[in-house]
Amino acid sequence: MERCVAAAGGDVGMCHTIFPAHANHRGELSAGQLLKWMDATACLAAEKHAGVSCVTASMDDIQFEEAARVGQVITIKAKVNRAFNTSMEVGIKVTVQDVLTNVEKIVSVAYATYVAKPVGAKKIELEPVQLLSTEDHLEHTLATERRRIRLGYEQVFQNLMQESNKEDTFKEEDAVSTDLTHVQSIELVQPPHANHHGNTFGGQIMAWMETVASISASRLCRSYPILKWVNMFKFWGPSVVGDRLVFNAIVNNTFQNSVEVGVRVEAYNCEEWIKDQARHINSAFLIFNAVNDKGELLTFPGIKPTTKDSVRRYHGAIARRRIRLARKCMLSAKEDKPSDPWERSNQAYVSYSNVAALTHLAAKQGWEITSMLEHIKIWTHEEGDVLSLKVEMQVKVPSHIAFSLLSDFTRRPQWDKHFLTCEVLQAVNEDEKIYYVTSPPMTGHKPRDFVILVSQRQPCKPSEPYVVAVKSVTLTSKPPSPEYCRSEILCAGFQIYSDSDSSCTVCYFNQMTSGVMPYLAANLTGSSNSIEDAALECIKFLEQKGSKC
Repeated sequence: MERCVAAAGGDVGMCHTIFPAHANHRGELSAGQLLKWMDATACLAAEKHAGVSCVTASMDDIQFEEAARVGQVITIKAKVNRAFNTSMEVGIKVTVQDVLTNVEKIVSVAYATYVAKPVGAKKIELEPVQLLSTEDHLEHTLATERRRIRLGYEQVFQNLMQESNKEDTFKEEDAVSTDLTHVQSIELVQPPHANHHGNTFGGQIMAWMETVASISASRLCRSYPILKWVNMFKFWGPSVVGDRLVFNAIVNNTFQNSVEVGVRVEAYNCEEWIKDQARHINSAFLIFNAVNDKGELLTFPGIKPTTKDSVRRYHGAIARRRIRLARKCMLSAKEDKPSDPWERSNQAYVSYSNVAALTHLAAKQGWEITSMLEHIKIWTHEEGDVLSLKVEMQVKVPSHIAFSLLSDFTRRPQWDKHFLTCEVLQAVNEDEKIYYVTSPPMTGHKPRDFVILVSQRQPCKPSEPYVVAVKSVTLTSKPPSPEYCRSEILCAGFQIYSDSDSSCTVCYFNQMTSGVMPYLAANLTGSSNSIEDAALECIKFLEQKGSKC
């Protein structure tokens, strides 16, 4: 049984009852079938927003958290988060519900990119997404950050490949040759596999890829592999009804309890088939594990690359695993934990986490005003045992000037007495810098120091704010010193909104840590005005420096 639920805007929901035909030998929903359903639902959402036919351009890394079984109900919800000229990011959420217990669990959360197909010579100009809720605004903002990660992925990967190539990793005597894991499959695209324009469904290609990849992985574990993660599906070109699709799968590397299989898809029409002229239309990397009858993870044997290309793929799997682990760590990190070590493998995801954390904090409901002065308002937000601070300042300088001054943290000691010194440790790129900060001691304590990442973002459109996000990171080249008490900033930063050509609203946020809590406590009890004083100094600094720009 299948049910389609249409929602407002570009939202679409699909419900599927899992029948034996959808399941594998364990009675669990086939990953290939789920990928087909996810793609179909997301494409409907994209086409509902665009008003024209859309094709799958890519699907970000997908992690499968839960298994769905025969008799359970799968719900897939898809929503267009943001439109970028001719492409859209569609958010996909998959949940499974047990009809007997009514318990619902998240199976996967994924993001896909769809491209609107022009009709004739007419140029496609997608309408902006209507933002109806706080969640809509949040996802709309973060879609830009996720797009930065997609565009920057290749550079991060190449940096890691250079590091991986230096490692000597072929040492196992009983390693299995990669040649033994090669599997090829050929599929003929027929009308049920394609849309009404004759283009093959992206989800159908994904399902075929999962099938051939699982056979390749099974050559090493003598069991039925379970798909746990997919590294970005990317569609390089279309295929149509009548095409022959050739799938080549091979194990790239193994990692104790997991295996990465690379799949390359080539398409041929009749003429190309005779001439052996292939069109490369898709590649992806699928990560499997396997379990025994007791549900215990099986160990995969090591593999031995035998050609120059297999060595390249071997090292590529290592690089992708480092990126994957960084992303997984970022997605599972709790707000009360410091960030992960700063490396090339995870810098894109730490940057995303930095901006996302500030955006989430600013979007929270329930901020309560605790103090009002002329041009300054102080708000607090309490959620469980987490207390956050918001300081809103009206400043008579243009927003872009305030952004330029506040994003340069070497200027911070000029107005913030809590910053004794501040120096740049590493200029990661034009939008990210890592700083080393020292802070004066509190009574009876050592002076404090911080290693912080500052991420700056300019708005994509006038209604959006400038962003300066701050969080602590670990840098091996700057370990803690006995002279200082190493402290942490969990989430802090500025959002700067333009009010007019000559004025702006600056909002400062800080998720409280033990080091900052005494200052807020003193303010709330009236025994100190340190926060108001710092805000006044910030306004004075911005207006004095801004007048000279």
